[in-house]
Amino acid sequence: MTESLLNERELRFQLYELLDTQALLQRARYSEHDRAVFDATLETARGIAAEYFAPHNQKADACEPTFDGERVTLIPETKAAWNAFAEAGFLAAHHDFEDGGLQLPEVILRASMAYFNAANIATVAYSFLTIGAANLVKSFASAPLRQQFLAPMLDGRFSGTMALTEPGQGSALGDLRTSARPAGDGTYRVQGQKMFISGGDHDLTENIVHMVLARIDGAPAGTRGISLFLVPKYLLDADGNPAERNDVALAGLLHKHGYRNTTSTVLNFGEREGAVAYLVGEANKGLSYMFQMMNEARIGVALGASSLAYQSFIHALDYARERPQGRLPGIKDPLAPQVRIVEHADVRRMLLQQKVYAEGSLALCLYASSLFEDAHTAETEDDRLQAGELLDLLIPMVKSYPSKYGVIASDIGIQVLGGSGYIREYPLEQYYRDNRLNPIHEGTEGIHGLDLLGRKLLQNGGAGYRLFLRNVRQTLTEASRDAQCAALAYTLAGSLDRLQDVTENLLGQVSADANLGLSNATVYLDLFGRVLVGWLWLRMGLVASRALAAGASTSEADFYHGKLQAARYFMEWELAGIEAQARLLGSANRTSFDMQDRWF
Repeated sequence: MTESLLNERELRFQLYELLDTQALLQRARYSEHDRAVFDATLETARGIAAEYFAPHNQKADACEPTFDGERVTLIPETKAAWNAFAEAGFLAAHHDFEDGGLQLPEVILRASMAYFNAANIATVAYSFLTIGAANLVKSFASAPLRQQFLAPMLDGRFSGTMALTEPGQGSALGDLRTSARPAGDGTYRVQGQKMFISGGDHDLTENIVHMVLARIDGAPAGTRGISLFLVPKYLLDADGNPAERNDVALAGLLHKHGYRNTTSTVLNFGEREGAVAYLVGEANKGLSYMFQMMNEARIGVALGASSLAYQSFIHALDYARERPQGRLPGIKDPLAPQVRIVEHADVRRMLLQQKVYAEGSLALCLYASSLFEDAHTAETEDDRLQAGELLDLLIPMVKSYPSKYGVIASDIGIQVLGGSGYIREYPLEQYYRDNRLNPIHEGTEGIHGLDLLGRKLLQNGGAGYRLFLRNVRQTLTEASRDAQCAALAYTLAGSLDRLQDVTENLLGQVSADANLGLSNATVYLDLFGRVLVGWLWLRMGLVASRALAAGASTSEADFYHGKLQAARYFMEWELAGIEAQARLLGSANRTSFDMQDRWF
């Protein structure tokens, strides 16, 4: 089987044909770059991922981190990978030149991260978390805190975490019990316990910077009283070097189904006098600050799910092209040569399903990254505001669709390999286990369904939703004039109408009875996600159709025909499922809502 992380042709298609990432070079921020810089960055990511991350993926899965009561130990390849990632500048890639960054677009950074995710998602998680924590420090910390902590996080000497979850609460952050009291010297003392903290302790860096949510003594109850604190594992001396151990203790490691090389920790803050903590931004605004890291992490988790789905697809496709088994139904001669299993129609069906999930999910993540970019660097304030509005609406689907269907793509990969799929000699079973964590990371589908239907749709008077409808209709108009895509556009148009009808109906249900109206929000989330990804597949199909009409070469023609066929599959197979969902949602089906605890 060939070893590959991603399909480079696919990545070029998405970046430069679907998204026109090269147009970013016209913006002042990127005027010193060119297409060659973007491509060299991607090639560097691919090379480092292949050399330092991929070779120990299975070893790290088998040899989990250990804790002897004092020190956490990871396999040494993890440190080598961390160093290679940091030395290449990826921790600082999107930061300004004056901060030591490479000043690269967000979408180029995320495309680069897809290589690392595909190679070894558990090892790159330390970098992923550090990038998000450093962004928080850059955005909201005071100048003295930025001076002390930002540079070491960008050069890889310090790593970062997000510490939200507690034993008594998961997504219900308003109920957190970790407390902070002023120490009288401008610092605070934090006490409490956090769990499921990825990367919470390890031996990769000199220091670990925990971004901790806590409630200052006397603060309001609920989410309005949450503040954000920077709590280092080691306090810094006058020269900015790690010195005295802070009052942060590792209570133990948790042992996960997947992502095994990422330490999952229980951390005790303040076993003695309290962990020294520095307030980030204003008191009682911590959750709003943390949403920056959470939303970045949601795109990042989705990208990881997409990358694992793509790896599952690549390996299944390679196997299907090499594995001889059986004969086609029309061949009755038992002595006829066996065929490769890719020649069996049902195997091609499974591979096509994998393809639409993997490539559709990747397109969704890179599109979301382009919106994030536009929200920060688009030429006009109106363009920046619109991109931010649209991204905020779409985040629930961006997180949930790849996480759900990425797992299904990995599951299908196991099925394609048959008995070889579930043995450890092949990587498919690990891809499935790693991918299965992603529907839970950064919020379950249920949480995002509630967020979408209960808040996002009507946010700012429904501005984001209107932008989405306008953009889809524009693509429908273009595609309806294309001979190859007109039928696809017709199908998607019907699905968009169904989404609008269901949305209007559900908003009325929520207004009349929020508990009942929101009870099927997860189904609505899935329906919306299918229409959203259907729109992206129509856009991909339209690009492919135009390329074929322009006379693409033979090898390129095969690539574009594959795009069109995948778009047809999505419209004819995946969108068909929303009809049943729409009927259930529109009828305010209350079967699950009316189920009683004692009846189970």
